[in-house]
Amino acid sequence: MMTESVQNDYQVSSEGAVRHWEVPYARMEDTTPTPTQPAALTSLLVGTQVCGTVLTIDAGDSIAVVDFTCSMVYRQSVRNVLDYVGNAENSWGAINIGDIIYYDGGTTMVALGLKLSTSPLDAEVAANPRFGWAVAWSDADMANFPKGDVTASTQTIAVMQIGAAG
Repeated sequence: MMTESVQNDYQVSSEGAVRHWEVPYARMEDTTPTPTQPAALTSLLVGTQVCGTVLTIDAGDSIAVVDFTCSMVYRQSVRNVLDYVGNAENSWGAINIGDIIYYDGGTTMVALGLKLSTSPLDAEVAANPRFGWAVAWSDADMANFPKGDVTASTQTIAVMQIGAAG
C-alpha cells in the first residue's frame, strides 16, 4: 500500500535535496581536507569518484562533512591546464561558461596547492573525475568570461558541482 505522505527528507528531491555526508578522511583522495575546498572520495575505478565540497572537519575523529548536493555552486580556484607531458603542464586554455571542471589530484596540482583543473587527465595520465561545470556567479561575473587565456593561470570560477548525481 502506498502512503500519501513523504516519509523522509531524502524523498523530497524535486527541488534538489541537500546531501551533506560525513566521510572518514581515509576514504578521501586528500586525507587532510580543508573546509571550502573540493573533495573526491576514493573509488575502485579511477575517474569515477564522487566529488563535492568540504563544509566542516572534525580532526579529532578524522571525519569531514562534505556537500555532495547536485547543482550546488561554490567559488573555487581552477587551473586552466588542458594537458600534461611528463608531470609538467603542457597547454592551457581560457575557461568559459559551461566548460567541464575536473578534480585533479595529480602531483603537479598538489604541488600548486590546487584541486580543480580543466584537464581530463592528471599529470600521471590517470583519468580525473568530473567535478562540475564553470558558471557565472553573477551578471557582473558573466562579463568576465572567458577567464584566463593560453598561458598558465589559476582563476576564481563559480563551479556548479555534479555531486552525488554524477
